[in-house]
Amino acid sequence: MEFLKAFLVGGSICVIGQILIDKTKLTPARILVLYVCVGCLLGAVGIYPRLVEFAGAGATVPLTGFGANLAKGVMEEIDSAGAFGILTGGLKSAAGGLAAAVLFGFGAALLAEPREK
Repeated sequence: MEFLKAFLVGGSICVIGQILIDKTKLTPARILVLYVCVGCLLGAVGIYPRLVEFAGAGATVPLTGFGANLAKGVMEEIDSAGAFGILTGGLKSAAGGLAAAVLFGFGAALLAEPREK
């Protein structure tokens, strides 16, 4: 049942993104930014943690989960470090994902053979 919940929630997030690509003039980059912002807002008001509790990886893996993770980190850091946590909390909570993205991006750049179009 856990896999079905994850599939339904993660799939719904992807379907919404595909509809936005097909039916609007938004670029994929703007949709990605929109997803991170929506996840951050839903995480800040406490809705996204309930979705994560229900769907697990179906809610944490998409970009909305990254935004919710940023909001969670900021809120935790504000509690412990005060207003300075606004600047540091998001980076601390997302450091692993950001480091992996940079590392894998660098590895792909080393392996790829760039050519002009």
